[in-house]
Amino acid sequence: MELLRITTAGSVDDGKSTLIGRLLYDSKAVLDDVLSAAESVSSRQSNEYLNLALLTDGLRAEREQGITIDVAYRYFNTPRRNFILADTPGHVQYTRNMVTGASTADVALVIIDARHGVVEQSRRHAVIAALLGIRHVVVCINKMDLVGYNEEIFRHIRDEFEGFLNDLNVECIHYVPVSALHGDNVVETSPKMPWYCEGPLLKHLEELEITHTPLDDALRLPVQYVIRPMSDEYHDYRGYAGSIRSGTVKVGQQIGILPSGKTSRITAIEAPEGQVQQAEWPTAVTVQIEDDFDISRGDLFCAADGVPRVTQEFEATVCWMSENKKLQQGAMLRIKHTTRVARAMITKLNGRINVANLSAEPDCDALALNEIGRVLIRTSAPIVYDDYTVNRVTGSFILVDEATNETVAAGMIGKPGFGDFELES
Repeated sequence: MELLRITTAGSVDDGKSTLIGRLLYDSKAVLDDVLSAAESVSSRQSNEYLNLALLTDGLRAEREQGITIDVAYRYFNTPRRNFILADTPGHVQYTRNMVTGASTADVALVIIDARHGVVEQSRRHAVIAALLGIRHVVVCINKMDLVGYNEEIFRHIRDEFEGFLNDLNVECIHYVPVSALHGDNVVETSPKMPWYCEGPLLKHLEELEITHTPLDDALRLPVQYVIRPMSDEYHDYRGYAGSIRSGTVKVGQQIGILPSGKTSRITAIEAPEGQVQQAEWPTAVTVQIEDDFDISRGDLFCAADGVPRVTQEFEATVCWMSENKKLQQGAMLRIKHTTRVARAMITKLNGRINVANLSAEPDCDALALNEIGRVLIRTSAPIVYDDYTVNRVTGSFILVDEATNETVAAGMIGKPGFGDFELES
């Protein structure tokens, strides 16, 4: 069955964990031991009902404070689809965790508290989802039970948020009024909101069509490891191992090898099940080619007719993740892009992105924790990339502090799909 990856988004206490807990509970996807543990903790907390957030909040600090800190992944399926749910934090200080959870998602589940409406963190998470290439957004206006299931409140919040999402170039937007606590419009249609006739949340997630996958894109195969057994039996063997990040590789296929620019032909492919004639995303493979070229970790095999770009200087959008220091122009860091690692310098900091109105703030000399900005980066070795809007793997990278080995930023190469954020020459 088709797999759908979902990430939650929204402000603190909007009910993200409770909504996911309700999805799992009502779809009978909770293991008995997990359910028993949640019932036990709910009883100790003197709750009159099962605290569904406990089905996803696994850390002791999360259970004690009633908040989400880490990203919790939960897996379940229905007869129609398999799902991976990433429950991400709503607190501003944990925005970097939300970036992690959303980086592989197909759909962003934005939860808004019906009592408070659209707040800054709702907008911030929506902007991050758009920056990360998520083009399907489902907006759950939660806690409708606390506003009397009022249709006018639902429509007011929907109209306010819709204009903001349209500016983000989101392809598919769907709105659902829900009460995660009581299960209204989550798995089953709620009789308490007869004015809403578009079905419950789960039905929409089951029917949502993801029209584009990495399988549709040109071949991208970063080399992770060069295999040379150096034994009498395999004296001439040289294989290049890695995971296919997009597209398909076939025996006899003409490929490009970057950054050298050489071309060759695939002579053999080994997959986990043995020798195959072709393999596709996201299979891990070892390939052999007919030429003896100097190829090492960090090089990339690509389709001969769909070649990415090679450069040592590029524009990017970064989300700064370090609490200990700020990002400033001239900073020296280490970049990890696919399987290549190199040194990187921030040669220009062009400012922050204002998540409230999607404008650039050019008068900025540093990025602090969880701030998003536009930068120009120069690397010590060539980077083989596509724009992030074209390929989420070859268009993304992380930055690491060389002194502490701390991951300090996540980046997307190219321009965002919204707004006007040109770098000055």
